[in-house]
Amino acid sequence: MSNATHPVIIVTGADLAQQALDLLAGYEVVYAGKTPTEDDMVALCRAHNPVAIIVRYGKVGAAVMDAAPALKVISKHGSGTDTIDKVAAKARGIEVVAAVGANAAAVAEQALALLLACAKSVVALDTRMHAGHWDKATHKSLELGGRTVGLVGLGAIGLRFAKMADALGMRVIGFDPFAKNLPAYVQAVDLETIWRESDAISLHCPLTDDNRGMLNAATLAQCKLGVIVVNTARGGLIDEAALLAAVRSGQVMAAGLDSFAVEPMTAGHPFQGEKNFILSPHIGGVTSDAYVNMGVGAAKNLLAVLARAPHAVAVA
Repeated sequence: MSNATHPVIIVTGADLAQQALDLLAGYEVVYAGKTPTEDDMVALCRAHNPVAIIVRYGKVGAAVMDAAPALKVISKHGSGTDTIDKVAAKARGIEVVAAVGANAAAVAEQALALLLACAKSVVALDTRMHAGHWDKATHKSLELGGRTVGLVGLGAIGLRFAKMADALGMRVIGFDPFAKNLPAYVQAVDLETIWRESDAISLHCPLTDDNRGMLNAATLAQCKLGVIVVNTARGGLIDEAALLAAVRSGQVMAAGLDSFAVEPMTAGHPFQGEKNFILSPHIGGVTSDAYVNMGVGAAKNLLAVLARAPHAVAVA
């Protein structure tokens, strides 16, 4: 067991914003590193018996929870909680909380950057220019104004993106069964309408058992010829083999992706070296501002849970 005189919080990462650490004064913060395995986490929990875990990287399942009998809260450093076994947490009376909206601006901006990069051939033209070519006579970009963007998920990130797309003069349609009081420039539709009417599709929803692989051979075939696909949410929302086939056939003009079914992406992934794929390593939410916002949000959320826990943890 830990010899700490203060209750312990484990962070599944190598660091935490100073503003968050300031909030957690009185707790001992233990870092698991950037790539903690389940065995690493179990060992750390047995050694320190934390009252809280802040999840940045990796997964937290039942084995980790069982190794920490004092654990009262698992706090996500961000908004997506699919890497936390929420059923196991509930069964053990452990609360799961997320810093919803803390990285909304960052992720929405990344989605817009990927959309524009696809529509304007930014990466391909840059490569050609550096190689000494001047393709003005042969290249035509896609104009987004007046075209329809379909959003799947209208939470903080989706709505932030919708506002920017509206500012570009795009028609914005969106599917989200939980969204209420949408702004006038977002038209709520069903998924079939998203596939059928969108010139570009951007995914902004959490990954669940119900929507895993929602963009697949069947749904891609329902889309307009030459649709653009953007995903800054979770890689599991897309059947990657089907997307590769659709881009190669021209059914999908280009795909801008910030998340993948397996992360980190390993050498030899089929998307690597493939034209009309613009890739980034799940960094949509990784900005200096979002890093602070997510850390502070995660700290505040776990402190709120600990303050109302049946046996509240006293700190110095």
